[in-house]
Amino acid sequence: MASMQIQSLLIGNIMTNCYLLMNSDTKELLIVDPADQAALIKKRIAEMGGTPVAILLTHGHFDHMLAADELRKEYACPVCAHVKEEPVLENPMINLSGAWGTGMSLKADRLFYDDEKVELAGFTFQVLHTPGHTPGSCCFYFPEEQVLISGDTLFQGSCGRTDFPSSSMSDMMESLRRLAGELPDETAVYPGHNASTTIRDEKRWNPFIPR
Repeated sequence: MASMQIQSLLIGNIMTNCYLLMNSDTKELLIVDPADQAALIKKRIAEMGGTPVAILLTHGHFDHMLAADELRKEYACPVCAHVKEEPVLENPMINLSGAWGTGMSLKADRLFYDDEKVELAGFTFQVLHTPGHTPGSCCFYFPEEQVLISGDTLFQGSCGRTDFPSSSMSDMMESLRRLAGELPDETAVYPGHNASTTIRDEKRWNPFIPR
């Protein structure tokens, strides 16, 4: 089993968690949700001695992907997202960048599907389609490492907002039910905002998880 080194950076005006997941053996690295400040992300990658092989997006809101295109060009690595997130990534009004004056769109190089098993950087992870915050929101579950990158679906004691264009509270409830029902209690959860947690603690304390 590859040894995973996880480092996080708190980035941008919305204080988004960008995660760098590095294979300690090969130094291959996954960039998850590069929110902004590409120079800061590149500096941390250099300090880690990592070689990025892919950029993973949990969803397409601007505060999770503003630095994605610059990093894609810098490292010649693909941007990956769920297939149902294409309209969000490509429409500035839906990805909310238009409201913040940046007006950006992004084209993913690789599209994932629900339950797809993906091998990258020496890791094998499962793509879990978890709509609610956006139609194509997804989580990345690394079973061997017992790690879930939950994006803006599951937070410590809360969940992502569902009052944005294309959001759905009913979908969010189903997605939270899925995570709580399918994943082991000891799974470490790394969310898009705020502190990390575990599936066990969220099943116990999170008021948004259906009982």
